[in-house]
Amino acid sequence: MRGVPALRAALARLSAARLTRERLTVEGYGASGERALRTAHGTLVDFSSNDYLGLARHPALAAAMAASAHARGAGSGASHLVTGHGAEHAALEAELAEFTQRERALLFSSGYMANLAVMTAFAGRGERVLLDRLSHASLIDGARLSGAQLKRYAHADAASCARLAASAGAPAALIGTDGVFSMDGDLAPLRELARSAAAHEAWLAVDDAHGLGVLGAGGRGTLELQALSAAEVPLLIGTLGKAFGSYGAFVAGAAEVIEFLMQHARTYTYTTALPQPVAAASRAALALVRAEGWRRERLAANVARFKELAASAGLRLLPSDTPIQPLILGSAAAALEAQAGLARAGYRVVAIRAPTVPRGQARLRIALGATHTDAQIAGLVGALVSACMGSP
Repeated sequence: MRGVPALRAALARLSAARLTRERLTVEGYGASGERALRTAHGTLVDFSSNDYLGLARHPALAAAMAASAHARGAGSGASHLVTGHGAEHAALEAELAEFTQRERALLFSSGYMANLAVMTAFAGRGERVLLDRLSHASLIDGARLSGAQLKRYAHADAASCARLAASAGAPAALIGTDGVFSMDGDLAPLRELARSAAAHEAWLAVDDAHGLGVLGAGGRGTLELQALSAAEVPLLIGTLGKAFGSYGAFVAGAAEVIEFLMQHARTYTYTTALPQPVAAASRAALALVRAEGWRRERLAANVARFKELAASAGLRLLPSDTPIQPLILGSAAAALEAQAGLARAGYRVVAIRAPTVPRGQARLRIALGATHTDAQIAGLVGALVSACMGSP
């Protein structure tokens, strides 16, 4: 009989495998532009946040949010399709469509919900969905919920995807991938995937959560970097809680694509709309992303500096030119011990373990930001050498 004893046993197994998750309570932050976390155990320099451009605590976002809350209230009160769709939402969707060079954009309350929406709206029973083996959990969950047959091709291997698409069986309705892979920091081969999608009349969906705002001369992400058009990638998913420093997500595409999604996405229809003050903050962030290219330039310089110092120190990173710099340590125990050692040295770097990454590939996921200083980066490299000494 299942019950509390069974739960206790399951939790004990997680603990024994060093896979229990624990939360760090952040009591405060450094000033705007500082990557500092104040906790009960002291102040830590933050090398884990996805706030790549340093916008999460920018005064312009706070001011936009406060002004909108004063004018429109804190909550939307209903779904977008009832009375929850406000002026800030409409303006943000129009600005995101223009930024991504697409006809329309549709807001969602989170990136997870946006990916579930795309997967379930554009694939179904009697069809196949092809996903990169390291795709985000939300893409995988959405494919499973769609009722389509899920097939996973070898990581970042366009030839593997092409073979699956051409294999016998149900037609491939959708090919999905991250633009930048959140745990490895590498890029999807989008041009080759676009060719496979076109050849098999399949939708190509790219979740560019970690690329938008960061990559490309204008910050338009992996698609800009690889020079792909809206026609080649008809479904672009982006989040606003990473480089944009706010919260929420969107899907951008052709007008008919977005209209179809709005009519069929259960995660859009059956949830309360994102608060308008959050949308106002995202609009302020988008303006900064467009106006302050120096943030991307500084971020790229910080990534290059970190990689140079890490190589000189003998730290073997995975190949990545993005702000996500993984250091594989192997076991969960080794990753947790390194995380603890870094915390004692004053740095917050989170240990990533199964099931987020495959077993045996536990790692430190180092996330660089535009507002890290040279001294902080050099200090982190020294602390990594000390913390990881002797790790398998």
